[in-house]
Amino acid sequence: MKDHNTPIQVVIPLLNPNEPETLISELYVQEGQYVENGDLLCTVETTKASTQVVAEGKGYVIGLRFQAGQTARTGETLCYLSSDPAWKPSAELSSAVEQGDHKGFQPPAPEGLRITQPALALAQQHGLDLSRLPTEQLITEAVVRRLLEQTHGIEGFTAPESAFDPTALIIYGGGGHGKSLIDLARLLGTYRLVGVVDDGIPRGERIMDLPVLGGGEVLPEIFAQGVRLAVNAVGGIGNLRVRIQVFEKLAQAGFVCPALVHPRAFVEASATLSPGVQVFANAYVGSQARLGYGCIVNTGAIISHDCALGDYVNISPGAILAGEVQVGAGALIGMGATINLQARVGAGARIGNGATVKQDVPEGGVVRAGSIWPTA
Repeated sequence: MKDHNTPIQVVIPLLNPNEPETLISELYVQEGQYVENGDLLCTVETTKASTQVVAEGKGYVIGLRFQAGQTARTGETLCYLSSDPAWKPSAELSSAVEQGDHKGFQPPAPEGLRITQPALALAQQHGLDLSRLPTEQLITEAVVRRLLEQTHGIEGFTAPESAFDPTALIIYGGGGHGKSLIDLARLLGTYRLVGVVDDGIPRGERIMDLPVLGGGEVLPEIFAQGVRLAVNAVGGIGNLRVRIQVFEKLAQAGFVCPALVHPRAFVEASATLSPGVQVFANAYVGSQARLGYGCIVNTGAIISHDCALGDYVNISPGAILAGEVQVGAGALIGMGATINLQARVGAGARIGNGATVKQDVPEGGVVRAGSIWPTA
């Protein structure tokens, strides 16, 4: 029986004896995340089969070596599961990986870099130094191609030229969140709203007097017509991955997501808002607060001074974050929840409506609605 203190090695399984390489089609964990026995880690597939890799024990994900969309070889290490979050693989093993002893392994993107999988593959194919890429925007394949052309060129590639309207804006998502964003954009008076893109509403219907232009497949057509700005109106409350996929679709098609702030919200001058941030009416963002890519600060929410929100964080209506609170990527803070001074909410955590958080919440943690964390 395995000692619970011994790190568990998670390896890429063999699906087809004739196909030693396997595609990691979905990745459900990130470095440092805590998982329980049986939790999904990733989905792998070949041309003839697919399977899900699950945790065969509990622990923290350490030494994660691949990202979704990359190819791995059977028997390669995906990661380790350790009971000690500070544990690291041996120096010998780390050195072997860095030197490329595992065929098919590509070094992960630098910390803080947001890059799509096609863009990452193109950059690695041409040996582009990923540290040269900016971290303040989502890096798409088009961005990588432009950089490669500037440095040493790509044979046969010519950057397209087209006139565009810098005020033209589309709304991706025609649900309730989308309607709120239509009103917000109209109040700003800065943008020309072109229409709504929605994968579930028939083309030609109208939402708040805006035409539905179609689903995600029409994005290249809209881009060719000179539209460059988009708003992600898919909230992703039940499934954050859906919201992230919309951002990825927009980026792949060349769209930029501006930060939108309701005229009746107040954002201190020293606060930093990343692209794609949405701040709704009567919300407050305090001094030197930092909001990551695609964050939502909903109606009446308070983000106090020096708070730091990771990418895709969703702050629900009426939630209150005291000073110096840190919220990890993809976390959800429910309506009317209160997060005490200097508390940390881990990535992917869920804080229920009306809950009070007095101490740190681990990654993926759940605080029930109306409860006090930690429980007595």
